[in-house]
Amino acid sequence: MLLKSNGDVISSDVEYAKSMFKQAKGLMFRRSVPDSYAMVFIFSSLKKISLHMLFVPFPLDVLFLNEDKRIVKTTTLRPWIGITDSGEKIRYVIELPSGTISSNELKVGDDLMFDEP
Repeated sequence: MLLKSNGDVISSDVEYAKSMFKQAKGLMFRRSVPDSYAMVFIFSSLKKISLHMLFVPFPLDVLFLNEDKRIVKTTTLRPWIGITDSGEKIRYVIELPSGTISSNELKVGDDLMFDEP
């Protein structure tokens, strides 16, 4: 489960991408994800990350988090052609259905809570 620090549930259906293969594949080749979905990328160390939407046919909201699970950047990526980078070294990336950032009023500086498998 993915929660805001105040206890509000952001996503109840969380998938973790820890392996290099899962991180490289991400959400490519899927047709959609449920409204309650989140994919959490966990990196073994702090690093700058680039993301692309090649073979992802639906828009995504993306959160970049530091080692304290605090949001340092938010963005929305367009299907097929979206591309972005973290801008700074981060430890986590969370991909969410488009609209999740605004509907949950997520912003830079917010703390998130989730278990690490």
